[in-house]
Amino acid sequence: MSLSMYSSSVPVCIRYLRNLSALLTKAQAYAVLKKVDEKVLTSARLFPDMLPLSRQIQIASDVSKAAAARLGSLETPKFEDTETTFAELQERIAKTIAFLETVQAAQIDGTEEKEITIQAGPRELKFKGQDYLFGWALPNLFFHVTTAYNIMRHNGVEIGKADYLGA
Repeated sequence: MSLSMYSSSVPVCIRYLRNLSALLTKAQAYAVLKKVDEKVLTSARLFPDMLPLSRQIQIASDVSKAAAARLGSLETPKFEDTETTFAELQERIAKTIAFLETVQAAQIDGTEEKEITIQAGPRELKFKGQDYLFGWALPNLFFHVTTAYNIMRHNGVEIGKADYLGA
């Protein structure tokens, strides 16, 4: 079986968003057990100039939905970046997964050479579809999920590699 653009994108995003949701469930349980205000965790950072846990999750969501939308020539769902609680972050992940589950393989497959242009701050970046997926979208998803994992682990949430990788 050969890999396709669809099987390399949408199912991967869904898997890591589900893993991220499971990590958040453990973080919420930890906060309850240790009597820590959840906003202490959702606003936690690894370093003062880094983004907080809530923003890491928002970006993981954004990267996932934008990748499917750009590759599939779909409109990217717009979510406000206002989530500060575990419940709100879980809802965002669920909405992102729900969108991804509507994307069909036929919409993504064959987009290896598709021209993708994105705005990254003041820079305009141009990619072919395959380079965008493997050189931008997936690395960004993994970076933000990993950073979210590290913030939770750094703050005492008992999670490990198996939680990051998922079932």
